[in-house]
Amino acid sequence: MNRRDLLTTASAALAATALPAMAHAKSPTGASMPNAPVPPVAKKIPVTIEQLGRTRTDDYQWMKDDNWQQVLRDPSLIKADVKDHLTAENAYREAMMRSTEPLQQELFEEMKGRIKEDDSSVPLPDGPWEYYTRFEAGQQHPLYCRRPKGQTTGEIVLLDANALAEGKAYSSVGETEHSRDHRLFAYAEDAQGSEVYRIFIKDVASGQSVGAPIESAMGGLAFSADGDWIFWINRDDNGRSDKILKRRVTGGDITTVYEEPDDGMYMGLQVSADFKYILITSANGEQSEWRYVPADRPEAAPVLIEPRREALRYDADHWGDRWVIRTDADGAVDFKIVTAPTDAPGRANWTDLVPFTAGRLIESVAAFSGHLARVERHEANTRIVIRTRAGEEHAIAVDEPAYVLGLGGTYEYDSPMTRYVYTSPSTPAQTFDYNMETRERTLRKTQEVPSGHNIADYVVERLNAPASDGELVPVTILRRKSTPVDGSAPVLLYGYGSYGIPMGAGFNTNRLSLVDRGFIYAIAHIRGGSDKGWGWFLAARRMTKKNTFTDFIAAAEHLIDKNYARAGNIVTHGGSAGGLLMGAINNMRPDLWAGVIGDVPFVDVINTMSDVSLPLTPGEWPEWGDPITDPAAYDYMLSYSPYDQVEAKAYPAVLATGGLSDPRVTYWEPEKWVAKLRPATTSGKPVLLKINMTAGHFSSSGRFDYLKDIAVVYAFAIWSIQKGWEQA
Repeated sequence: MNRRDLLTTASAALAATALPAMAHAKSPTGASMPNAPVPPVAKKIPVTIEQLGRTRTDDYQWMKDDNWQQVLRDPSLIKADVKDHLTAENAYREAMMRSTEPLQQELFEEMKGRIKEDDSSVPLPDGPWEYYTRFEAGQQHPLYCRRPKGQTTGEIVLLDANALAEGKAYSSVGETEHSRDHRLFAYAEDAQGSEVYRIFIKDVASGQSVGAPIESAMGGLAFSADGDWIFWINRDDNGRSDKILKRRVTGGDITTVYEEPDDGMYMGLQVSADFKYILITSANGEQSEWRYVPADRPEAAPVLIEPRREALRYDADHWGDRWVIRTDADGAVDFKIVTAPTDAPGRANWTDLVPFTAGRLIESVAAFSGHLARVERHEANTRIVIRTRAGEEHAIAVDEPAYVLGLGGTYEYDSPMTRYVYTSPSTPAQTFDYNMETRERTLRKTQEVPSGHNIADYVVERLNAPASDGELVPVTILRRKSTPVDGSAPVLLYGYGSYGIPMGAGFNTNRLSLVDRGFIYAIAHIRGGSDKGWGWFLAARRMTKKNTFTDFIAAAEHLIDKNYARAGNIVTHGGSAGGLLMGAINNMRPDLWAGVIGDVPFVDVINTMSDVSLPLTPGEWPEWGDPITDPAAYDYMLSYSPYDQVEAKAYPAVLATGGLSDPRVTYWEPEKWVAKLRPATTSGKPVLLKINMTAGHFSSSGRFDYLKDIAVVYAFAIWSIQKGWEQA
């Protein structure tokens, strides 16, 4: 049967309406609910898929648009039956949650009230200027500015992102950069949410555009030393980074600097800390490769540092007279730092500078003329270590249960000053300038919470939950002091657990809207992230991926054992790969949850990882496995894929969100998941879908519009605890 067939008469009539039909429905307790919203019924068109001698059937494959690459650029091209179904799903969710609309507005106003509307960043000095962003009251987007160093007057607005966004449903500025001589300012704009960027170059003095915009870019960019050339990452028709290109800023011929032959590698572009080189990266989850072009000789061919090979990852920067390289070579699972001569940077010439220590993950390195600053992670917390060229070291650390320390960036290489940011779940962000020579620090800014915030009203705790194999899973807790620890408080448990990305225990004003309503907010630092070192990540990918899910369940059970929670009174939340986590734990232990929230959830795992037309699929095989060629990977992946493992059982209330222009987790993943979950659940609890028809993976672009999306999620969490669907 053709997947483009029209909906059946009954479902077409339902899907074409803006509001769902009303009927006499039954509550979970069996009571009659007159005029309760009735959900859309997705048509089933069974598609049989043969793969590696295995067969599976997908009833909802029709929801994938074969023209999806064009839909990312122009959502109006989406096929009619899919658009109608998404419209009906949005209407049903709105009708079901209509009683929460006053709460959503209240949550929005609260969260907005915690934002300093006329806020600005701490300026970063660079020669005679200092660069910063600021917001004006009532405006959704920032202004990118500079002014003379040390002055409070003489501001030059380099870009007004509000003017850029005018008349657009979505507008987000990605990377920005200025030339070393401060003549030019370049910025990348995504005007669809699809992460297809256009790069613009401005002459700062005149305010006029220079050259034609650069089309179909990934967002990364770099100027040559003299500012006459610009380098960028090309985005091919399948949404992959395939080339580094360059041209003169004024226009003219476009030249390929480097073309990546492997679809499974992601490309990056940056300038070295000492501004001597333009650095080109190709990497995936298992290997990496770096090249460099002298910034003062942009016409030169790129030079390879060390060829890619299996199980070798490294990143490089130039430190004045040598290369400084962070690498996992020689079994350094949590990375070490080596140096190499400028003219001979290959592995044969690597010399250890900071040795590997198991369990101490070296996350990043920042180079200055006289110092190196590195961020280390241990037991889900971070510290910053400063090292002189002579090898003397000292650390910046905080004695708290849970916190985040991070480097804050710099433009000035020949300076003893660095910048760092400290925050904890109860402590607003503090920005410090730090003299690496004298060890003096200066507080430059404390995040303001206009509606008021008293740190003493809150408690931050760190628990360690025993996993099924004996590993201890850190769990960070934020609650009000007045919230009882007797099992009566509702809990929101957040998790991610993929790609080695740690979950930082930082301050987030939005969470206070739940915590101040008596929720306990908990973060599970599960395997799959790097919260306890890179081995913590390696222990939950590919054929051990299920550790991510069982760790999360162990965290919930530990909260119950310690009387922070009780089964059925926990709402879970995760997004993207964290949405995979939500789908898996929803199948594995539905009895534990009152509600499950999957933002842009990666739930159709086996289909997505078998579809090489999708931009991320080849590059993701090191993370998940390759189900096209590896039968063991296929079987294991299928055994936990949330979409494929849906079965008849009493599921909790579920909210899935997505974005029509999302190139990372395409809209049909949450759409298909909801379509399969809803008829399978035996609990009578709702399964809802929210698709943003004008945004992508990162939700709405405006800072206030984004809060409206958060308000829906938090209202759903409260609604789930209160069983609000019984009154729908």
